[in-house]
Amino acid sequence: MAKYLVIVESPAKVKTIKKFLGSNYDVQASNGHVRDFPKSQFGIDVENDFEPKYITIRGKGELLANLRKAAKKADKIYLATDPDREGEAISWHLMQALKENPDKMSRITFNEITKTAVKNSIKQPRQLNMNLVDAQQARRMLDRMVGYTISPLLWAKVKRGLSAGRVQSVALRIICDREDEINSFIPEEYWSLEGEFKVKGEKKPLLAKFYGTDKKIPIHNKKEMDELLTKLQDEEYEITEVRKGERIKNAPLPFTTSTLQQEAAKTLNFSTQKTMRLAQQLYEGVDIKGNGTVGVITYLRTDSTRISHEADQAAREYIGGQYGEVYVSDSDKTVKKDQKIQDAHEAIRPTDISRTPVMIKESLSRDQFRLYQLIWKRFAASRMAAAKYETTSVKIGAGEYNFTVAASKIVFDGFMSVYTQEEDNKKGNVLSQSLEKGIKLELKELKPEQHFTQPPAHYTEASLVKTLEEQGIGRPSTYAPTITTIISRRYVSKEQKNLYVTELGEVVNNIMKQAFPSIVDVRFTAMMEGLLDCVEEGSVQWKTVVRNFYPDLKRDVDAAEKELEKVDIQDEVTDEICDVCGRNMVIKYGPHGRFLACPGFPECRNTKPYYEKIGVSCPKCGKDVVMKKTQKGRKYYGCVDNPECDFMSWQKPSNKKCPVCGSYMVEKGNKLACSQTTCGYVEQKPKED
Repeated sequence: MAKYLVIVESPAKVKTIKKFLGSNYDVQASNGHVRDFPKSQFGIDVENDFEPKYITIRGKGELLANLRKAAKKADKIYLATDPDREGEAISWHLMQALKENPDKMSRITFNEITKTAVKNSIKQPRQLNMNLVDAQQARRMLDRMVGYTISPLLWAKVKRGLSAGRVQSVALRIICDREDEINSFIPEEYWSLEGEFKVKGEKKPLLAKFYGTDKKIPIHNKKEMDELLTKLQDEEYEITEVRKGERIKNAPLPFTTSTLQQEAAKTLNFSTQKTMRLAQQLYEGVDIKGNGTVGVITYLRTDSTRISHEADQAAREYIGGQYGEVYVSDSDKTVKKDQKIQDAHEAIRPTDISRTPVMIKESLSRDQFRLYQLIWKRFAASRMAAAKYETTSVKIGAGEYNFTVAASKIVFDGFMSVYTQEEDNKKGNVLSQSLEKGIKLELKELKPEQHFTQPPAHYTEASLVKTLEEQGIGRPSTYAPTITTIISRRYVSKEQKNLYVTELGEVVNNIMKQAFPSIVDVRFTAMMEGLLDCVEEGSVQWKTVVRNFYPDLKRDVDAAEKELEKVDIQDEVTDEICDVCGRNMVIKYGPHGRFLACPGFPECRNTKPYYEKIGVSCPKCGKDVVMKKTQKGRKYYGCVDNPECDFMSWQKPSNKKCPVCGSYMVEKGNKLACSQTTCGYVEQKPKED
């Protein structure tokens, strides 16, 4: 009887796949990559046309030896690594490392770990796709070039332990740019007006918003509001239009990696890293009572919304049987294909629609269940009919002005019977059926309200993933590790759900912008992703990409080594006296930023927190205001006498008082603004001498 060897990436898949195949199949795992660049060397032979130098990864020698033994015994070897670029590259490395006859080895892929999918893949073996391998090889080499040339520069100019990455540097730049927008944002005043009207025969008053005339009129300040109120006070109010209609809300598309990460962050409060870890477990297989180990979702790294014909049909039959034929969608929900979509995989979906979350709840951990339920509901909803609303809009005339009110109610819930998002759960207006054109209304009250425009929101993991995807930066597999890296390097801190740039992140970003503008340029990075896609398609040679990239990078690194000044060459001496030995303490840099240390180290090991004075007196007690940092590294300004004085501000305060209300003013870019947002006073910041 012939013997077969199947090599997968993860040991977690071995048990699942072994169960599907006969006793003549030996299933073993490579535990991810088996070869890579050496850690201690650049690993790319620039002089020899950028030939890569691969070595066996430390600690993988014994594993590889066992795989070689198994390969020798096998009549046929199936390389069943993940169905993406990286998986293809791992299969190629395995082919090189196993040293077997290439004719004996075949590549197989499956989008889900089910008996049908695995057995079908064995029946359809193929040759290695070298375009995929080359695209991954080019990406790895570009990342290596950036990391191994720029990181030592950051070590020399800032501090040891820092790193630069091709995608992580752009992600940091995007967050820094948003932080700059927020810090320089000047709130602008605007007003809204609501009218409360009595309708004859109705107990409940009718609330409507001021619109304008034939076109919307913005109200900028109190003076404009007072003039408007004077005009409206004596007007007659009458319903001039009642319009009824229907609104359709289409079902959502099934999840891609990006949309799953975003939705899990919003609804389940999962980090991108946690979402991917749980999805990996659901994909590789969980022990379902009565069924053994089963992969319950399809492959988790994808930017496609395509669904296989079989899965689509199964979903429609299930929905028709459970909810009725009227709930089945009459169209195929998919996204228009554009140049950024790689349609190699399906969307993320359950491997069996009839395996409902409730059925397998006892076999899953709490978080696995919550994520599986989200994926199941989203996929089921994507095959369902649109929800239908009945809409009513009412226009109220007041002389030359109009007020408007709109309401909607669901007449057919469609996909919303299974899946709703946050915005779907907001309660809307309910309008009386007695409202008709020509009805006179009695004005009960006009309610003016002052508002101020809000700055852009800080990035969250979900909104950063969305931006990276929209800008064409990175791939589905890179979003989570990119965010994890910039947080673990302390370039960015995460508080609640928001991402904030730390002082260290600002320093690194400024160096990257100054010395390597193309590396942190969003459009350049997106263009590089496009070139890698062209390599995958076979229209561009991978070495062409590398040859064009490296010389410019090398030139910038050489220039930066000469021109960039070290951020902190000498320890800065302070007026703070060491409590132990009486020396003037100095500023040092640690993993969490700056701190005060005794220069007598190692004889004296005394340290203290470092607070930088900004030359401003505390508005509450008159002592110094200092720059501090939260535990996670976000900057803020507080009184040096804390906790006795509780003054704090996220924006840098000024000694100048607001001439309107007397509050302290804060710096907003090149302007000073009153710290009281309800005041709204702003002036130009005086130029420094």
